[in-house]
Amino acid sequence: MEPQKSPVQDFAEATGLTVQSPISLRSPEATAVFSAYQPDVAVVVAYGLLLPPAILAAAALGCLNLHPSKLPRWRGAAPIQRTLMAGDSETAVSIMQMEAGLDSGPVCLAEIVPLTVDMTAGQLHDLAASRGADLMVRALGALERGSLICTPQRAEGVTYAAKIDKAEARIDWRKPAKFVHDHIRGLSPFPGSWFELGTGAQTERIKVLRSELAPGTGDPGRCLDGALTVACQDGAVRLLQLQRPGKKPMAAENVLRGLPVPPGSQLR
Repeated sequence: MEPQKSPVQDFAEATGLTVQSPISLRSPEATAVFSAYQPDVAVVVAYGLLLPPAILAAAALGCLNLHPSKLPRWRGAAPIQRTLMAGDSETAVSIMQMEAGLDSGPVCLAEIVPLTVDMTAGQLHDLAASRGADLMVRALGALERGSLICTPQRAEGVTYAAKIDKAEARIDWRKPAKFVHDHIRGLSPFPGSWFELGTGAQTERIKVLRSELAPGTGDPGRCLDGALTVACQDGAVRLLQLQRPGKKPMAAENVLRGLPVPPGSQLR
């Protein structure tokens, strides 16, 4: 329950660089500190808030933002999660010239990232971070050479990746199996999709971190076998990795040793 330094801050402090951590960039004091560096360019990654006009104008060559989506698709707060939850077959890592709008600035560089059917948000996050770091270095090099060309985004195909609400993390077994599978992997590892097992005081909320599509039909939420194959509206999913309250993530087969879920059990 205490603030944790990011890896960027740890590295910066280890190499003797000054780190500023303002709560907001909208105060005159924050603007003055930022402007005093007389930056050529600002690199913005996962900041989570819109930059005020004074900050955007302070860097002589502007602010470059790394955004993990195929812009203009999935502008906004949760592009990785929304990409997977929607079942997209590909995404991108994009370098964008920031402006006042929400992720609406011209795109300078982009690299397509194919998506596998079982990729989780955690896996896509790490892949986007690795490729995005390389892409940002290339963008900065091109900017220094005066060869970075940024193209306005298309007006068509704009979608918004709304912030994930914890209330939407509950699994709805009444949806088709592919929807349920995409929902699970799109919210793994955080905040984690979940279902409830048991009744009354014995009810337990269990997170699902990995799943796969499986054959089978039945009433939505009904366990079809002893290996946590669960019926959906159309088809079924097999749950592969679970996390019980207060426990570490475990393979489903290990969870079943301590929490039997016989065929016919109803998950809610």
